[in-house]
Amino acid sequence: MPRLGDLDFNRRDLMVGASAVATLAAMPARAGATAADADVPVLAKVAFTVNGQRRELELDTRTSLLDAAREHLHLTGSKKGCDHGQCGACTMIVDGRRINACLTLAVMHQGSTITTIEGLGRPDDLHPMQAAFIKHDGYQCGYCTPGQICSGVAVLDEIKAGIPSHVTADLNAAAAVTEDEIRERMSGNICRCGAYSNIVSAMTEVAGRRA
Repeated sequence: MPRLGDLDFNRRDLMVGASAVATLAAMPARAGATAADADVPVLAKVAFTVNGQRRELELDTRTSLLDAAREHLHLTGSKKGCDHGQCGACTMIVDGRRINACLTLAVMHQGSTITTIEGLGRPDDLHPMQAAFIKHDGYQCGYCTPGQICSGVAVLDEIKAGIPSHVTADLNAAAAVTEDEIRERMSGNICRCGAYSNIVSAMTEVAGRRA
């Protein structure tokens, strides 16, 4: 005849087993529903001015500005390097300021004015920064060059506007275009080929033209 303790033990095992079976049976349905919901994009309309032209798109709200330009507007000059905002290859000028386009959502820039490398110059009418990069060989493989050039243009505008950097010695004096200033401000744009000295030379020449 079974003892009372044996009956208690078996009852507990039965309850634990029944609970586990019920949980496993319910999991596939919940997981499937979650996956299905995640696959349905939320779309939103966004309009901005890109390289002087008004563009209107309907995008998945998760679309980055970089992917909107490359995949939807077919402006492939801006490169997807690290996709983590660490290399600067995707740099664009948005409302006068340089940003990493891979780190910002397109829908956040409703009404913005955006300039990519395609909007700075044309083969027969180069922007001064583009011409200086060619003259001083400020590139090798060229992959990072669009971001370097966009960032270079914005950096000189920052200095002209008197915006200081970490190496600015006197915050009360007019900002000067020095090698230290250029290197500090361009430090977010990585050139894996190591053309940094030539990039500094190109930017210095353009700054001289502006003076």
